[in-house]
Amino acid sequence: MNKLNHVAFIMDGNGRWGKKKNKNRNSGHFAGVQTVKKIVEASIKLKIPTVTFFVFSTENWKRPKTEINFLFNLVNSYFKSELKNVIKNEIKINIIGELNKLPNKLKLVLKETIKKTKKNKKILVNLALNYGSKKELINTFKKIKVKKITENYVKNNLYTKNIPDPDILIRTGGKKRLSNFMLWQLAYSELYFLDKLWPDFKPSDLIKILKHFYKTKRNFGGI
Repeated sequence: MNKLNHVAFIMDGNGRWGKKKNKNRNSGHFAGVQTVKKIVEASIKLKIPTVTFFVFSTENWKRPKTEINFLFNLVNSYFKSELKNVIKNEIKINIIGELNKLPNKLKLVLKETIKKTKKNKKILVNLALNYGSKKELINTFKKIKVKKITENYVKNNLYTKNIPDPDILIRTGGKKRLSNFMLWQLAYSELYFLDKLWPDFKPSDLIKILKHFYKTKRNFGGI
């Protein structure tokens, strides 16, 4: 049976879900946060060591300012209200991406959350905020000061250094693309694309994918 260290999620479809329910896109983002909470709880029960959620990409700055502000306020208010529960449930929070462009109040909340959860060991939850894989790789190559670049040099200078690469990528929303997400880390991941919109994704969907994953033969280039 395959060993499972890390599951990554591209949470596509929040805005479409909101509009489909005759509401607005922001209602979909709010519902999406509730799904994240359920999936983290399920991941703890399923003993998944690491999960990563693609929250906001470097390309998402093209969206309307009102939607961007709502997303940032949503993340901000969630950690302000839920930090005690996050600590109680032994969840370690890590942020990957370029935080310098984020609003100051959000940066402060994220830094406090990282600091107060750094000793937690039940599960590591990575949130990809202002994240773009191409930018990550460019920044990585800038850090490397050796003439001969090896895979290990690259891996040890990524945002995800010391974190196992995802064994599974799950993308909801019906699109079959990576959208500039963890291009290096997903080299040998098992990819699952679902038509369900993210707010409709349930722990039972995750369990179904895990059952398939455990039966899958993984060759990593071999036979």
